[in-house]
Amino acid sequence: MDDINLHYRFLNWRRRIREIRAVRYRERFKRMLRDGDILRYQGNSDEVGCYVGPRPLSKGNRYFEVTITDTGVRGMISVGLVPQFYKLDHQPGWLPHSVAYHADDGKLYNGNIAGQQFGPKCNRGDRIGCGIHLDSFDDGQITVFFTKNGKEVGSVEVPGSPEALYPAVGMHSLGEEVQLDLQAEWGMEEEDGLMIVDSHEDEWGRLHDVTVTGTVLEYVGKGKSIVDVGLAQARRPLSTRCHYYELEITNAGEKCYIALGLARRDYPKNRHPGWSRGSIAYHADDGKIFQGSGVGDHFGPRCFEGDIMGCGIMFPRDYIFDSGDDIDDSDLDAWPKQSRVQNDLYANNEDEDDDDGEDLEGRKVMVFFTRNGKVVGRREVALPAGGFYPTIGMMSTGEKVRVDLHPLSG
Repeated sequence: MDDINLHYRFLNWRRRIREIRAVRYRERFKRMLRDGDILRYQGNSDEVGCYVGPRPLSKGNRYFEVTITDTGVRGMISVGLVPQFYKLDHQPGWLPHSVAYHADDGKLYNGNIAGQQFGPKCNRGDRIGCGIHLDSFDDGQITVFFTKNGKEVGSVEVPGSPEALYPAVGMHSLGEEVQLDLQAEWGMEEEDGLMIVDSHEDEWGRLHDVTVTGTVLEYVGKGKSIVDVGLAQARRPLSTRCHYYELEITNAGEKCYIALGLARRDYPKNRHPGWSRGSIAYHADDGKIFQGSGVGDHFGPRCFEGDIMGCGIMFPRDYIFDSGDDIDDSDLDAWPKQSRVQNDLYANNEDEDDDDGEDLEGRKVMVFFTRNGKVVGRREVALPAGGFYPTIGMMSTGEKVRVDLHPLSG
């Protein structure tokens, strides 16, 4: 009889352990729908939706990623680490003992509703990763790092134990959707002695609804209205050393709404090059030139898939441009010291929508455009303070271009 009682006690004890483990390792989410590895926001945009993973990060699984499949209305998506029983009506990073990188403003939130500038904003198609450096499990200090598209953006030290930090994703507007990978792996390829393929992403200072693969830019916006512009702006302005660049239309997409031109550094992200002041552009779909206005002038032939479009500046002989290649150094000095950015895209991360830009009354220069190696035409324009930056716009589904920012070098 005693053996029977002992057997049942053992079975009850084992069942109880399973129940405790089931509760301990259960994912939690609110105002979200999970469909396989897809998380979708299910609120009304007034309330936060939050997901907390079932297990904390560990030595064997110290990193996770999400891919933004839809930014929804406002793109208020966050990725970070939180305690197991974090309040699900708060974005990760807002409450104590949590930290998160927010896609909509590129800020780091570290246990506070006031964020600090940290890295680039993230858009549809971008991958955001979060992990803990391996030495955090041994030295008692936790160093949390964040990545964008496989490159480390920055890191921050937080108090607590690694075993108390769970993967978390926050959303806050209609239509937001991400693909979750809790088993993602992180490791710098240089450590394995592998060849690194240059992504050319560091050549671009601003990317909005555009992704970079090697030298190819691809439009990933909605392509439904004139506000769905995808914009790519180079990190450095044209200069006497590099005064010309080109693109090849590799896929014209639905409408070939592709524009090549030059713009001031703080040009609005949702305006085609040429539409707003401080910009000039040659548009492929209608062959018109737009110079600081939404109304274009007839300028040259239309451009199609396979065509090569070029843009350059004829600088005066006595022209001196002091900014040169060091244009970004002053911006990096203003970044928080704790976030040592490896991928310094968006070094100037103010609101691009602000149209009150720099003083545009600069020296006159001659801007010219080419098509398949032949000059189409030229226009005299005032050079903005800080120079003219190569700027490319796209606006219809499927558009792709191959860009060479230095076609005359070598």
